[in-house]
Amino acid sequence: MPGLPRPITVPSRGSASGRGLRHPEPPKTPVTPVQRRRRRETAAAWAYVSPAVLIILGLGVVPVAWSLVLSFQVDDLVTPSRWTGLDNYAALAQDPHFAQAVGNTVLYTVLYVPLSILFGFLLAQALNRRIRLAGLYRTLVLVPFVLSATAQGVLFSFILDPQFGAANSLLHHLGVSPQGFLTDPAQALLVLVGITLWSGTGFCVVVYLAALQDVPPSLVEAARLDGAGTWRVLRHVTLPAVTPVTLFLVLWQLITSLQVFDLVYVTTKGGPLGSTTVIVYFVWEQAFKNFTAGYGAASAYVLALALLVAVVVLRVLRRPGKALR
Repeated sequence: MPGLPRPITVPSRGSASGRGLRHPEPPKTPVTPVQRRRRRETAAAWAYVSPAVLIILGLGVVPVAWSLVLSFQVDDLVTPSRWTGLDNYAALAQDPHFAQAVGNTVLYTVLYVPLSILFGFLLAQALNRRIRLAGLYRTLVLVPFVLSATAQGVLFSFILDPQFGAANSLLHHLGVSPQGFLTDPAQALLVLVGITLWSGTGFCVVVYLAALQDVPPSLVEAARLDGAGTWRVLRHVTLPAVTPVTLFLVLWQLITSLQVFDLVYVTTKGGPLGSTTVIVYFVWEQAFKNFTAGYGAASAYVLALALLVAVVVLRVLRRPGKALR
């Protein structure tokens, strides 16, 4: 009886019998000169950017993360720290000095932000015309903004000195009784708002001038041909056109007002009687004057949370403004 045919088996890749069977590998694509040049450009770009990235990480990201950890600890920057959890935040909620700092910061912000934007828009409207020496006027408006807050504080400390300042001397000639200005708890914060308005309004003027010059003249002419007066042109043409710029200025001035420190440090140092103690000065005072770094870090993160809420709110408010473009 003839035998049955043997089945044909295909050797596997790992078997000894299949070692002689080699599968053809796909050919490697040669690197073109363009790809080599792009790789060299990428390497050179990272070589130039890496120092800045390291500085940002070292002076930005790392301190932020470290201060977050520090806010849950008791640390005097000398002895080893001790973990306390949310005790620092609970103490902030019951601290009357922190409540006073928050109230001063809110009052300062409520006064400074809308007034600086309003005065900036009005001055920009006045300077957005063909008048003589317009360039000189624009420069004079911007000069206070260029000055540092430290220089402004020293300047106004001399001008507003209760005994020897030029302000009280002028009031004396006008028959007005001398004022305490920065030494009066009822006036100090308002005087600081006035100083920052003198310096910070120039930035709003420059930004609004650029925005007003981008308003299409054809829209203004069409509105005037339809019988619209100055107020209607301002309301229905100019203001909608500069709405995105206004939202940007609100956010910028809000961040500036919530972070005010150097002017307070130079002029009043939080006094008199804590009437000018703002949140950032409170943070500095707790961390580097009272040596309660963990408590100061917790108050700093309360400020960061307030800034985050403000940014989110303005982003939500900006969405309807996109339809105006």
